[in-house]
Amino acid sequence: MALYSDEGIVLRTAKLGEADRIITLFTRGHGKVRAVAKGVRRTKSRFGARLEPFMRVSLLLAEGRSLDNVSQAESIAAYAGAISGDYEAYRAANVICETLNDLVTTEHEPQPAQYQLVVGALHALAARAHHAQTICESYVLRALALAGWTPRLHACVVCGRTDGLTFFSSAAGGTMCMADHTPEAKPTNAAVLRQLRALLDGDWCTLDAQPLEPGTERLVEDWAQYYLERPIRSLRLLD
Repeated sequence: MALYSDEGIVLRTAKLGEADRIITLFTRGHGKVRAVAKGVRRTKSRFGARLEPFMRVSLLLAEGRSLDNVSQAESIAAYAGAISGDYEAYRAANVICETLNDLVTTEHEPQPAQYQLVVGALHALAARAHHAQTICESYVLRALALAGWTPRLHACVVCGRTDGLTFFSSAAGGTMCMADHTPEAKPTNAAVLRQLRALLDGDWCTLDAQPLEPGTERLVEDWAQYYLERPIRSLRLLD
């Protein structure tokens, strides 16, 4: 089996047999990778806690037929400890990892911008850089934008007018005016749209000034559910 080295974030784990686990990773150079960590559930495992969710690790992996194998894993950043010690950060990190896992369906396809974004989000959570839920909502919008689903937030998606934007439709692709809004469009307001733009742009000066509006959170959730074609289960933990 060919060996390759990379670094990655542990997104999730699943039990396999008596002592092994399947580790889902998002790596810098190979994108999403699923690999078996043999013996990781044993008390004296050589991997220790390095292959727990939210950890950033340096890896040596062996290619396999359907699943690769983890040969070595060394910690780069132990985000898991700091994140797990704060309930809000822990819930937000679960949303982030679930979103990325659902968003990227093809394995061994490098997506360096997505990798940089998830590392930045988990680092910010571990460092308590901003409110955990705000980091989470910004990550979800920006990850979807990198995948090609960027909401239009500065003009009506139908007529192009830039004032009177009082509705938002995920199906239509963004903001709508009173005259052209579709039946499923949800009412919104200037404060919510300002926060949505800040979340998408990573404008932390605006975002840190006040808590997110409930309407902002609902529209991010609607946007994610529409384009992922499934709800983000972990988002319910943030309610």
